[in-house]
Amino acid sequence: MPDIVRLRRRRGGRHPRRVAMLSVHTSPLHQPGTGDAGGMNVYIVELARRLADLGTEVEVFTRSTAGALAPRVELAPGVIVRHIDAGPYEGLAKEDLPAQLCAFTHGVMRAWAGRRPDHYDLVHSHYWLSGHVGWLAAERWGVPLVHTMHTMAKVKNAALAEGDAPEPAARVIGETQVVAAADRLIANTAEEAAELVHHYDADPVHTAVVHPGVNLERFRPADGRAAARARLGLPADALIPLFAGRIQPLKAPDVLLHAVHHLVERDPALRSRLVVPVVGGPSGSGLARPEHLHKLAARLGIAELVRFRPPVAQDGLADWYRAADVLVMPSYNESFGLVALEAQACGTPVIAAAVGGLPTAVADGTTGYLVRGHDPRDYATALARFAADPDLSGRLGAAAVRHASRFGWGAAAAATAEVYTDAIAERRLGDRYRPRPLAPASPFPGVTGPGGPGVSAGGRMVGGAGPEGPGDGPLRSGHG
Repeated sequence: MPDIVRLRRRRGGRHPRRVAMLSVHTSPLHQPGTGDAGGMNVYIVELARRLADLGTEVEVFTRSTAGALAPRVELAPGVIVRHIDAGPYEGLAKEDLPAQLCAFTHGVMRAWAGRRPDHYDLVHSHYWLSGHVGWLAAERWGVPLVHTMHTMAKVKNAALAEGDAPEPAARVIGETQVVAAADRLIANTAEEAAELVHHYDADPVHTAVVHPGVNLERFRPADGRAAARARLGLPADALIPLFAGRIQPLKAPDVLLHAVHHLVERDPALRSRLVVPVVGGPSGSGLARPEHLHKLAARLGIAELVRFRPPVAQDGLADWYRAADVLVMPSYNESFGLVALEAQACGTPVIAAAVGGLPTAVADGTTGYLVRGHDPRDYATALARFAADPDLSGRLGAAAVRHASRFGWGAAAAATAEVYTDAIAERRLGDRYRPRPLAPASPFPGVTGPGGPGVSAGGRMVGGAGPEGPGDGPLRSGHG
């Protein structure tokens, strides 16, 4: 029996008492569907709440985006959000955040300064920017670092939407560093785990697959489609394909508009039945052309069919799912696709691109349809099935509810807590304190080590306190 298994059993598999979560670029308090807020925000909120239910306190550190924000906000019992001043409150693009990582790290260190040295049992960072802060924090505190990528530059660059900007080399370097530094990586799917190994040389032994969940109390069929349409002012007998998410090339809402154009060209009679809601706000590279979709709908001659709506809170989003015949997700990349799970939990089937985690989230032919590629005509063909068979949405929707019920957040949190337990147990065995190979050159000007000054690229503390004493403690190794 491996030593780590013995240790877990001897200690009863104790979960951590307190975890520091890091989400530099987007706050769990932000409205999903706006700016950079999306599935990752939902992920952090739901995971933190369920971990607290299991007895693990969670403190989420995020960048302050308004002067009026309280430094400390209770999100839920056992879950605290701490706002860190790092850069201007507004107008700072995600691409400019690397220059603020030192300031953010300083804020995290100040928040910890008045605590006992063992206040946190573990650091869990989300997205590569947070990973760099987590790298330094975990080293300083002598605790494991668990990291979730959410998206990866190399994967996104391999499947760019037309006109979308590629992720910069600095991000690729930064992600490579974080992968090497983390004690554990959490991937949403087996495919994502394989991508981490293939693109970033991650150690498979220290890469765990934990499927995200869905809030099954909020996202459920409830009182059905007719009632939801009445609340939203939608026609009771319309054919409604829905897009819900951030408006940016990566999410490909334009593919849905082109598909609707092809659909009504094939069958002009459908024009009187179609209503196409697009629920969400501009984000990422979509901010450069916020009116692009409106102009595209007019150019395609379907402006009267499309209803643009701003992002809505989760309860309101559930009603949009219930009202739709089908959710359409033509994304170029999705690490998992929480929106697809949420819609299915509400009884709505999904037409999705066969990319990323969507083949896990959607059961092809049973809870919806997966489309290879991004040809709008293929999406039009899938939509035509719903137009031709009024009962199809109900049949697939019933199966979708059963499918989504397998992905509760309680199970996701329990699996994540086991990853934490493994990382802590291995740290206690002491076999992570071996000198690491030289790290790649830092992508941040003036920063020579893991996200902050005072740490050399060679992995030895310079003028700071490491786990083995002030100034000269070796950092732990990477993955093997």
